[in-house]
Order: sequence, then C-alpha cells, then structure tokens
Amino acid sequence: MAPVPDPNNVSGGAKRDEATVKVPSKDPKKKDDKKEEDLSEEDLQLKQNLELYVERVQDPNPELQKAALESMRQEIRASTSSMTSVPKPLKFLRPHYGTLKEFHKNMAESDLKKMLADILSVLALTMSAEGERESLGYRLTGSEGDIGSWGHEYVRNLAGEIAEEYTMRQGEESSIEDLMDLVQQIVAFHMKHNAETEAVDLLMDVEDLDLLLEHVDRTNFRRTCNYLTSAAKYLPGPDDMLVLDIAYMIYIKFEEYPNALQIALFLDNMQYVKQVFTSCTDLLRKKQFCYMISRHGITFELDPEMVADDVDREMLQDIVNNTKLSEGYLTLARDIEVMEAKTPEDIYKAHLLDGRASSAPSTDSARHNLAATFVNAFVNAGFGQDKLMTVPSDSTSGSAGNWLFKNKEHGKTSAAASLGMILLWDVDSGLAQLDKYFHSNDNPIIAGALLGVGIVNCGIKNDCDPALALLGEYIEKEDPSVRIGAIMGLGIAYAGSQNDQIRSSLSPILNDAKAPLDVIAFAALSLGMIYVGSCNEEVAQSIIFALMDRSEAELGEAITRFLPLGLGLLYLGKQESVEATAEVSKTFNEKIRKYCDMTLLSCAYAGTGNVLKVQDLLAQCGEHLEKGDIHQGPAVLGLAMVAMSEELGLDMEIRSLERVLQYGEQNIRRAVPLALGLLCISNPKVNVMDTLSRLSHDTDSEVAMAAIISLGLIGAGTNNARIAGMLRNLSSYYYKDPSLLFCVRIAQGLVHMGKGLLSLSPFHSERLLLSPTALAGIVTLLHACLDMKSIILGKYHYVLYFLVLAMQPRMMLTVDENLKPISVPVRVGQAVDVVGQAGRPKTITGFQTHSTPVLLAAGERAELATDKYIPLSPILEGFIILKENPDYREE
Repeated sequence: MAPVPDPNNVSGGAKRDEATVKVPSKDPKKKDDKKEEDLSEEDLQLKQNLELYVERVQDPNPELQKAALESMRQEIRASTSSMTSVPKPLKFLRPHYGTLKEFHKNMAESDLKKMLADILSVLALTMSAEGERESLGYRLTGSEGDIGSWGHEYVRNLAGEIAEEYTMRQGEESSIEDLMDLVQQIVAFHMKHNAETEAVDLLMDVEDLDLLLEHVDRTNFRRTCNYLTSAAKYLPGPDDMLVLDIAYMIYIKFEEYPNALQIALFLDNMQYVKQVFTSCTDLLRKKQFCYMISRHGITFELDPEMVADDVDREMLQDIVNNTKLSEGYLTLARDIEVMEAKTPEDIYKAHLLDGRASSAPSTDSARHNLAATFVNAFVNAGFGQDKLMTVPSDSTSGSAGNWLFKNKEHGKTSAAASLGMILLWDVDSGLAQLDKYFHSNDNPIIAGALLGVGIVNCGIKNDCDPALALLGEYIEKEDPSVRIGAIMGLGIAYAGSQNDQIRSSLSPILNDAKAPLDVIAFAALSLGMIYVGSCNEEVAQSIIFALMDRSEAELGEAITRFLPLGLGLLYLGKQESVEATAEVSKTFNEKIRKYCDMTLLSCAYAGTGNVLKVQDLLAQCGEHLEKGDIHQGPAVLGLAMVAMSEELGLDMEIRSLERVLQYGEQNIRRAVPLALGLLCISNPKVNVMDTLSRLSHDTDSEVAMAAIISLGLIGAGTNNARIAGMLRNLSSYYYKDPSLLFCVRIAQGLVHMGKGLLSLSPFHSERLLLSPTALAGIVTLLHACLDMKSIILGKYHYVLYFLVLAMQPRMMLTVDENLKPISVPVRVGQAVDVVGQAGRPKTITGFQTHSTPVLLAAGERAELATDKYIPLSPILEGFIILKENPDYREE
C-alpha cells in the first residue's frame, strides 16, 4: 500500500485511515482544502467548531477540556441517532483521530480520560483498522454510561467486536467478566429495540443464552423463541438442544404451553411433556395438548399428577389414544363429499388412453388383481366401504369372498389385509368384519386377517389391547406366512409403544435356529418398529445375535436386509447413541457389514440435517465398486433421511442427487429415485417430478420401477393431475411388462390415496416435528424397494402396508369445547417464513377463504378468518379446539 494516500482515491475507508494514522503527512490538509470549497455554511461552522474542540481537549486547563469534550459528545450524539450515511462529526474528526489517540495515551487517569475514551470508542466505529477491536478497547476503559445513546450502529459494531474478543480470550483462558457486563447492557438494549435476533446471536457467540430469560418480556418472547427454534436447525450439536431448551423455558415462563409442548416433543423429552401438563391448569387446553401428542404418534400415559380427576383423565387419554381419528376423518370426507367408494378402474381411467392399452389383457391375471387389491386399499383407506371387499355377501353381483379368491396364494394375504386398510382407524367395525377370515382353513387368508387387525389398530391405542389379544396366539403357529402376518400386524399396531409383553414373545424368534429366515427378518423389523428410537439394549442384542447366526447363503437373501434395518430403527434420530452398536456391526460378515453400517448411520441421523454425516454418506456413494456390493443403496437413502428436515438442506440434496445420478454406478442409480421420493414425499415439486418422469423410462428396469414408485410417493394423497397423467401414459407404455405395470398401478393407488385426503409426510406442525413411527414405515418400504424383484414383486408385496404408519389425514378440523365439529371460516394460503422480520408481517400469502374442515397441502398454513373464536393452538393442523372469544362483538 502506498505510504501517502491518493486524495482522489475513493476506495476502502479503513485502509486509507491506517495510512493517515501512520503517516501524518500534509496530504489530509490538502484534501480538506479541496473539500472546504463545497461545504455548506453549517457544515463549515461545524467543522471549525470540532477542530476547535480538538485543540481545546489538548489544553492543560481541565475546565476547558471538560467543556470541549462535553460539546464534542453532544455533537456526535445528535448525529449518530440515524445511520443512513456516515455522520458529519465523525467525518470531520477523521483527520484528528490519530492526534486524539496519542493524547489519550499520555493523559493521566481521570474522569476526563474516560470521557475521551468514550468519544474515541465511537470514532473507532469508522476509523479503526480491521481486526484491531479499538472501539471495544476504548469502551472498556471508558465510563460506564448508557451505550444506547450513541446509536444503534455503534451497539451492533460493539457486539461484533465482543464476539471476536470472546473467542480470543477463550483461547488464552483469560477473564471475561468485563465483557459480560457489556454483553448485559447490549442485550438489554437490543431486546428493548426489537432487535431480538441480534441479542440472541450475541449470546450464542458468548455462549451464555441463559441471560435471555431475564430480558424477554410479553412483547418480544414470541419473536425470540421463533428465532431460536429456527436457528436450532443450523447449529451443530449439542448447541441445538441447548437453544431449544432455552426456548422451552421461555415458553413455559409466559404460559405459551402449546409451543412448549412442541419443543418438548421435538427434544423427545417426556419430563418436559409432563411439565407442560402439570404447569397448565385449564382442562380445555390440556385436551388440545392431547390432540397434539396423538398426532405425533407416541404412546403416552397420563398420570394423576398431570390430570387429577379420573373422568377427565380417561377422556384425555382417549384423545391421546387417537380413538376419535376415524370419526374426524369421516366428518371431513362427508364435508368434501367424497364418501362414494371408488373402484380401481375409476383410478386407472383406461378410457382416456389410446386403443392399445385398454385392449390389453381383459382376463384376470393374478398380478393384475393383486395390483387392484392394493389400489383399492389405498384409495378407500379409512372410508369403511369399497366395491371389492366390503360388499354385502348376499348380493348377487359377487361377494367379498369372490374378490379374495381372485388372488393366488400369497396374494390372498394382501387381499384379506386390504380390508383392514379400508376400515383403517375404525377398530370396532374393523375387528367385526375381519373376524370371518379367522375361521378360514386357508393359511394365507388367516395371515392377511392377522395383518389386517394390525392395520386397523395402527396409531390407535386401546386399554384392552385387542390386537395383542388376537395376534399373540398366532406368533407360534406352524405356518410361516401366518406367523409373518401376526408379527407384522403387531409391529404396525404397536409401533413406538415399547411394549415389553410383545418383546418377550418376539425376541425368542430371533434366536430360534428352526425359524425360517423370513419370519426372523419380520420379527426383527417389528421389534424395530415397536421400539423405534428407544435405543433399547436388549432388543439390539437379540437382533445382533440373529445377524451373527446367519449363514453365508442366508446373508445373500434380499429379505435378510430387514435385520440391519430393524436394528437401525431402534436408534432412529438418536445420533451419538448408535456408536456402540455401530462398533459391534464392524465384526459382522463382510457381506452385510457395510450394509449394516450405512443403515445404522442413516437411521441414527435421520431428520437431523447433520452436514458432516451427509458428507460421509456422499463419500460412500462416490466409490465405484464391483457388482456384488449392496451397501450403497442405504447410503443414498441415508442422504435423503438426514437432509429432509429443513428446506435449504432439502434443495441442496436434490441437486447433489442429480450429480450422483450422473456419475454413480448402477446400484446407486437404482436408489436415487427412492431418495428423491423420500425428500418430497406428498409434496410434488416440479423439478423432482420431471427427473422421476425421465427415469421412469430408463433402460434399466430396476431404475424405472423405483422411479415409478417414487412418483407415487411424491404425489401420495395429492390427486396431482400431472402425476396421474404421467402414470396413465406409463401404464400404456409398459402394458406388456407385468412387473413395471404392477409398479405403475401401485403408484396410481398412492397418488389417489384416501381420495386425496391423506398425506404420507412424516413431518407435521409446520414441518417442525418428525413422527418417528411414520418415518419408520416409509423407510422400511424404501429399503424393500432397493430389491424390488425379490420383495415387492416377490411374495412379500404386503410390505407395502407398512406405509399405513405414515398415513395421516391432511386436514384441519375445528371442534368446539365439547369436541363436536363446528364450521368456521379460515384462510388457507402458502406459508411465509417471517422469522426475524420487523413488525407483524402476514404469515400466509395468496390465500383463499374456506369453511372448516379444510385440506392443507404441503407448505400451506391456515389462519382463522373470524375473531369470534380463539384457537387453543397457534398451529392450525389436525384437530383444533376453539373457544369463544369473550371480547367479540357482532358487527
């Protein structure tokens, strides 16, 4: 850098000042002469005054010094209140910064020295060199006055310098007390002036978030907590948990219980959930909490401490157990007028295609009927009526029995189980209608009935445990298909319940040398479901021993993959807790070792957005290996599982999967469509839709099948017309290939799932919470799809029913204080992210007004369009209790 600054140089201010300070040449004077010509009268006056003050400050007479400093301070303060341009006093004092610094150095300790330090601290705002932290240095030696009076920009600059200084002192392990006093002042200033985000950032930098609790008040706690929860996604562990802890405490402090409950569920901290119940005294609000817990899908027992009155407790426990779900769902269906049962033909819409496909096989092939069974089950899920299975048996047009027998051996299992899907969530009539199949002599039908019982009970808990009572005795039967039906039924009905009674009956199967491989695989999977995310040691041990006992030949079977998956589900989302088990997995046979490793890693970090794990998994996908290696499939799925939790990571992941597609080996390309399906599940993004549409015509049939199933997943329950059209065209394109056609049919069933009232997204509460059981169901299906030919297209097609764990009505249903549905106007529009924005910005855009119940698509948010009622939860999804607004006056 030139020692003498060029007067016409307009570049970087800070650099030029360094020069000015170092070389007090005559140049600045020359520059000022030039400037003086075009200064206005006032400015000239101000400039001369300031120069006078600078001279007076150096006067030996303390009185004069004091007066000069006072006047200088007034001038600066008057001008720093707004920060649109550099304030004039700072501009005119630039040339004198060096002189004042020198003088300050030689001054004796006194109040005057402190006053000068204050002024230098403000001047350093525009004058000091990068990284010198002069502003902070002078501030610490200056007087203890109010910092806010120097203006907002000064405070922000100080906060930045404190963060740097703090990091440096931590390294040197020197005292930070003086810094913390300043932090206190700055945080108080920010919180009063609507700059909560900056206060939080500063406290994160100096690792002292507890200070927040003292400074939040009624006016700013919502914005503060909003920022904390959204920042948590981008923080490394364990900071993210700390931040959420603080947010939880703030919410509890201001009695904002629904939000506190959400954070408690996010942290998976049952003590916190309990605390929310014990802190809140209002029974109505407790009912709303129960609806939130039931939507999250965890098993939760209320105790007398949380709800004292027995009758109330029973009623609340009923809500937690989800017993009202079927009723609410059917209310929605009647309101939207979609109760009419649909047949698979209504979905295929073959008449819209050209001649060649519709004239395809009119005969009943078993594969064709099996596809129709699934389509029928998905489309009429939860409606309690259809045209294939629930037809009254005396009608001449053919009875339910007939459809059952249009399926071959294992096809009958799926057909009988589909009845459970149609009566989903309606336990009483479901068990009554499935009962007839238990008296059959045909093993596959009994197996299907057992699985059907599990499906009907999915997500619905019941004190008398009907599913366990019915299925328990079939676990030890001779026939493997019956055993699998019972085991899988238990896995679905009790997912996430951590029921020890079931563990004691399923664990022995894992280590039973005589049990067939598929029974062992499903037992491991069901245990994984029941103990999902619990890190249960005993279950983990049983599955590990089962894996060690497998022979070389068995490890080559596709169905064996369910063993590592069951093990992975135990640690779903539990991050570091998986490490001990991951170490043990390194001792397995090399055929399955890496597969197990990838599965454990991807499950443990599912939904955490952990960037380092994404890099590890990408590294695995980058290797070019021999044909026999299977571990890259779960690594690709893992990428999607880890990155699916927040929007930014999700978009980045979609882009990096494009690269993986271009450069990856064949076995990786087969998994990429499935990963895309998981990232955008029930949320058909156009770019992903196009990629999958391209891959659905791929020369490798495995890639094409995965892409077709994924098209079904991204459109699941949306009735998306564009995907429906793509699938219709594919059905005519592949009309001669039964396997691919089967996949197209399944995808068509998924797109029209629940006639467009259901969603498969495991996220809820505005994408904050991830339901572990829902994710477990989806991931299981995706792992099965890694080897389509032997599982889905083989005899284990009923694995598709694991999706039922993720099925939830995408509704918002308002109920009154007696939990009876009421209709109120609501606005539904695209959600807008308003974190950290000033004022009270609109939270939705492009809205339409409907009356409840309403459907919410991915990325949509609802808000009440009337002041007559107050919702008891800030997030309008699922069941919302409204109470009348006492201040409401009719217009």
